[in-house]
Amino acid sequence: MSRRLTLAIAAATALALSACGGGGDPLTPGSGSSGTSGGATSAVIIGSADFPESELLAELYAAALKAKGIQVTRVSGIGKREVYLGALKDGSIDLIPEYNGALLANLLSQKVPEDVNTPDEVYAALGAALPAGLTVLKQAAAEDKDTMTVTRATATKYSLKTIDDLAAVAKDFTVAAAPEFAKRYQGALGLKSVYGVEFKAQLPLDAGGPLSLAALLNGNAQVADIFSTDSAIVKNDLVSLTDTKNLFLSQNILPLIRKDKASPAVTAALEAVSAGLTTEKLTAALAKVTLDKVSASAAAAELLTQVTSG
Repeated sequence: MSRRLTLAIAAATALALSACGGGGDPLTPGSGSSGTSGGATSAVIIGSADFPESELLAELYAAALKAKGIQVTRVSGIGKREVYLGALKDGSIDLIPEYNGALLANLLSQKVPEDVNTPDEVYAALGAALPAGLTVLKQAAAEDKDTMTVTRATATKYSLKTIDDLAAVAKDFTVAAAPEFAKRYQGALGLKSVYGVEFKAQLPLDAGGPLSLAALLNGNAQVADIFSTDSAIVKNDLVSLTDTKNLFLSQNILPLIRKDKASPAVTAALEAVSAGLTTEKLTAALAKVTLDKVSASAAAAELLTQVTSG
């Protein structure tokens, strides 16, 4: 992990800011961070990746811990998985929300065994694949999977219902997705080997974000990698193609944490969140952030009440 990120986290802890930085560069000291009183070294440093759902989930974890009197510091917008895993390994951050299937695929260099697909199978495999010093706590029923999504017009024109159906037409299609999609098994490599789907081109934009969505809607791409909890799917009457062969693994949400910070109190607070977090509740909360422009911290506070009230 870079010295600049370490300095950013140290500055966030020392300043103990009370509001989310909202989109600042985490590699710039003091930006994109928020914390609680005092910046004590015992505080749990909670990171998040650079997309809205990760920010929302990190704020949810932060709210759950603070409700139990546990000090936290937030570091926002760290970036892609390879970066924040490095931060966890070197102790720059302590905790981050993760997705069981995507994490497992990353740890196994995209070579997940074919018989590992269900949430329980993926969770069990994670236990053996995690680097020393890291652990995952109980996973939620809430799931957010990558989807191959098309417009209703494209689905109708080409009779597209499943990813299998793309094989005949992908050679004329452009896909919008994150840059790393091109080299991931849960991406272009797996689509080719599992489904025989090979796109004409890829627009390297963002991971299920507004740029990929815009490319799909304006016709610059015919397919986009959109996350299944994205309210834009319903809002824009899009069609997510069925993944009949389970290329995109189960993606249940769970806390990835350093073992030395997984105290009984921290574990209990986070696992209480997982116990009540459903895909429906997460989707509704995320819509408030992305559509209604409610802050991630405010949406998380409301979501915490929903998931812990039984």
